[in-house]
Amino acid sequence: MTAADAPPPTDNAVFGPLMGGSPEATFGGVLSFMRRRYSRDLAGVDAAVWGIPFDQSVTNRPGARFGPSAIRRASAIFDGDPQYPFGFDPFATLATIDYGDAGFDYARPMEFSAAIEAQAAAIISHGVHLFSLGGDHFVTFPLLKAHAARHGKLALVQFDAHQDTWPDHGGISHGGFVARAVREGIIDPERSIQVGIRTVAPEDCGIRIVHGHAVDTLGIAGVIDRIRETVGDGPAYLTFDIDCLDPAFAPGTGTPVAGGLSSREALAILRGLGTIDFVGGDVVEVSPPYDHADITAIAGATVALYYLGLLAERRRG
Repeated sequence: MTAADAPPPTDNAVFGPLMGGSPEATFGGVLSFMRRRYSRDLAGVDAAVWGIPFDQSVTNRPGARFGPSAIRRASAIFDGDPQYPFGFDPFATLATIDYGDAGFDYARPMEFSAAIEAQAAAIISHGVHLFSLGGDHFVTFPLLKAHAARHGKLALVQFDAHQDTWPDHGGISHGGFVARAVREGIIDPERSIQVGIRTVAPEDCGIRIVHGHAVDTLGIAGVIDRIRETVGDGPAYLTFDIDCLDPAFAPGTGTPVAGGLSSREALAILRGLGTIDFVGGDVVEVSPPYDHADITAIAGATVALYYLGLLAERRRG
């Protein structure tokens, strides 16, 4: 067999190079996020995508433990081309791996937070930028702790239908991690903002809110300006709860709330946040058992892709 007769390369997730896109068919091969190489070797790595399949703190519908695998599967359709709206292959600039999934004992949920914090800290200690795939929204709490330990108190940019400031009484709840992070001095409420809120919580913890209905009056540019002026120049963390989107665009989630942003609106806002100094981020609450035709998983994968595109664009200058 000559080189011209050889079959095209497959299974980029296992055998492919560290940099650049993959030419393999979207419908075959081992699935990683965007066909990035599965690796635990952080040498020469700029960014790592990490799955956290945990949903033991939900208050309504479970299933987000299957979110990381669904997002990976949905992401396969995007790889191999210059990425919209950036117009270039972010992985030609940003050496990115799929770090696989977090390890924890599901029978000991109260030990989960410490386990995730330690594993996240180990990754970012190498100077690697970490983007995580949840999992329910409690996973953001230990991620915030790990990033704040390295970068100092963080601004939180949160896309969500819920404020997540309910009391958790020291337990684990996807509805209370924000209040806990404020109490423990992990995030700076004066530099933090929540976008798409469509529920009422007992307190706002001093965090600025852009309600779902306010997006209509502010417009995309207005929301971007409000986020930028709130966060300023310091380090920030992005958390995107997929229920920020209206259930028409993200039915596969644990606590859907009508009246949310469209996928187009949310992605347009994300596109305008390239000047913010994000030091880490996540997308959470994708619950495949309630999804249809991978609508929610595709939205989650696109959020992750936009985030990595912003990082690559910043590096390109």
